This record gives sequence, C-alpha cells and structure tokens, in this order.
Amino acid sequence: MNAPGSTTAVLQNHAYGEVVQRILAAALQAVDPYPAVCRYVGRQGDCLSIGTKSYDLNEFENIYLAAIGKAGAPMARAAADLLAERLTQGIVLVKDGYQADLPGLEVFTAGHPVPDARGVLAAGRIMSLLGKARERDLVLCLISGGGSALLTSPAPGLTLEDLQRLTALLMRCGADINEINTLRKHLEQAKGGQLARLAHPAQLVTLVLSDVIDDPLDVIASGPTYPDPTTYQDANRVLERYNLLEEAQATIRQRLERGLTGELPETPKPGDPIFAGAQYEVIGNNFQAAQAAQEQARSEGLEALLLTTSLQGEARHAGRFLAAIARQVALSGQPIARPACIIAGGETTVTLQGEGLGGRNQEVALGAVGDLAGLQNTLLVTLATDGGDGPTNAAGAVASGETLQQAQAQGLDPQDFLRRNDSYAFFEQLGGLIKTGPTLTNVNDLTFLFLF
Repeated sequence: MNAPGSTTAVLQNHAYGEVVQRILAAALQAVDPYPAVCRYVGRQGDCLSIGTKSYDLNEFENIYLAAIGKAGAPMARAAADLLAERLTQGIVLVKDGYQADLPGLEVFTAGHPVPDARGVLAAGRIMSLLGKARERDLVLCLISGGGSALLTSPAPGLTLEDLQRLTALLMRCGADINEINTLRKHLEQAKGGQLARLAHPAQLVTLVLSDVIDDPLDVIASGPTYPDPTTYQDANRVLERYNLLEEAQATIRQRLERGLTGELPETPKPGDPIFAGAQYEVIGNNFQAAQAAQEQARSEGLEALLLTTSLQGEARHAGRFLAAIARQVALSGQPIARPACIIAGGETTVTLQGEGLGGRNQEVALGAVGDLAGLQNTLLVTLATDGGDGPTNAAGAVASGETLQQAQAQGLDPQDFLRRNDSYAFFEQLGGLIKTGPTLTNVNDLTFLFLF
C-alpha cells in the first residue's frame, strides 16, 4: 500500500512534517486489505475458517470469487493465496489505477465515480459467474468502497447514459451515499441483494471493507449480496427531496412509477430465504484506521483524541467546525492540551455551486483556512483513505495557521475559491495538496488537527 509521500510543501517545510506522515501512514497500514483478509480467513488443509465459522472444502464442488471495489485487488490476492488450487474461478473489478497483476484471476477496470461501459461489461461477467453457482458451491464476495459506481448493470429499459446523468445530478446537489445507493439499487440489476439472488442456492460468504459511516452492509457498494431494506418509494423520495423529478430522465421516472405501483418486483428484503446461511464479515473500517492513528500519535508523544468517526455535513462547514476546535485548544487547552492530535473520520458532502476542481477533503481544508488564521504551529490535514479525493489526483490537503497569509500574499482569496468549488487549484498554488497515489484501500475519510 502506498503511504502518504512527501509531496506536500507544507509538510516538507514543517518541523513536525515527518511525525504527521508517520501518523497518516499508520492509519492506512491498519486497513491494508491483504492482512485484513488474512485476519478473518485461514486455512489448514481442507478446513477453511472465516470469522467464527468453519467450512470443509471437500463439501464444495466449485469455489467462485468476485472482488468488487477499490480494494478489490489486494483482497482478491489474499483470498486466492489462501484458497490456492481450490479456487475454481475469480473476477476482480477495480477502479482505473487500482489494478494489479493477479495470475489466474480475470481483472477488469472501470470508471469511478461516474459509471462507464467497462463497468457494465464487468458487471455482466460477474453476474454470469455467480449465476453458474449451484447448491454444492461456495461463492466468496469481496466488497469494498467504490463498488457502487464500478458494478453497473442498468435495469431493462434503462441505459448507461441514464445512470451516468442521474449520478452526476445527485453528486452535484450534495446527495449522500445512502441516498445515491437507494436509487442505484432500484435502477440496476446487481445491487441491493441481487447478486445474492443470482448465487442462490450456493453457500455465500461476503467480506467487506467498509467506506460508509457505521458500516451498514446494505449501503456499502449498494449491498449487492445483502438484504435491501429500501423501497421504490424511498428511491422516489430522494428525487423529490432534491427536486430532481423533472430533471431525471423519463425512463428513470417511468421505472420508479412502475415499481411504486407494484408492476416491478422489489429488491430482495430481510427474511428472504436466499439469505439463509449467508455469512457477512466487516474486515476493516474507518474506526480501525482512526484508532491506529491515535495510537501512533501517542507513541509520537502527542495527546491524542479520537473525536468521531461519524463526521458528516457540508464539507466547508465541517472545516469551520474543526478549526473552531483548534482555536479552543489554542486558547484554553481544551478538550486536550498541546502537543495535540485530534482525529475525525467520516464522509462530508459538497453541494456544487461552481465549476472548479476539488473533492470533499480539499474543501474541508479550504473551509477552515479563515478560522485557522494566526494559530501558531497548527495544521489541519485531510485524507481520503483511497488516495483519490473527488475527480482529482490528490488525497486531500493541508491548511495551517499561515495559509491565509500565504494565500493573500499571492493574491488568492479563499472565499472566491470556495464559491467556485475550486479547492484543488487553491492548494495546488500553495503547495498544500496531499498526493499519495492509489492506496489500494478505502475506509472513507480522515481529518487530523495537529497543534504542536
């Protein structure tokens, strides 16, 4: 896994830059997908142990593997190494740049966050693979964040272009991942438990690397193997909430209307017999990464506080909130005293108002610039754990107590960049972008406040 490199001028020039990078690296190492799989899956001869359950490999005629998401490659490698000669066939679907050489496995790449034709092709291959499974087969699904956009299979009557346009509309208006995935599950053929339907009656085991707050299995990658509690009515309400009923394609409105009237079947629900005996294990999440960062910070001699792993809301407002905490520490030594590291995990959203370039992590940092101004030896560091923040090549950004002054010296107005949602350009000019490259993991976002 790639740990954060020293591509950020703010960290290169900061006296504690190496400390910061070691803390970020510890967070990512804690959720490295390969060892995460190996912690939950073991094999001794013909006995395969997964979590607290054991399986006799002699009872299975075939073992099929499907790995979907940004962490799919290392997860698949770990499983393939453990299963070795017993693995019948496996397919891996990852984001561009996240692939790896996986002998014996079929590897696909596709677009993210907006789905593309390659994802449709790969989804068809995965659906065909799972559709071959029979009662004496084992299906192992390895799910990680990004799977929703990658695994795309438009429902009959819909096109890829319909889904692409709707995805762009939802992202632009600031819809959260739960809302986006509610629609995806009712407009596509592989999400919302529908892969489980294909795999039935085989033994189904799903390992999940979570990129969603509180680890809801029906939301992560749109829950392709998990019961779906949402309905066509819930999906339609998302469009109503964001006033998108008129903007959405007529084909999408028509499908939802058919679902609302009962003309179309619902996605598989809790209690459906197809889920009987299925096993699900969350093998890594945001809390594990945040906790590892906290432990590393303490080993570096810092007071460390894990504030939350449920940070949500508008990114720029989250930035101001975190900056307010920094000011409180600077003024009163509360809630912890210097030298301090305060960690927050979660996933904010950005309501696009301009045509700039950036991501939610960069916008959190930009939102904090004004309120951090003047604070000595203070850094706010934001990190998308997958290495890609929005449609950019940055994982996040660094804002300090000096950032506003540095920006003004170059004639840059942070508020102007916020209005245009142009956080990438702002931090690029100041040398404040964090660029890790693909980390091959994905457990959502982390934000760090450092006061040295």
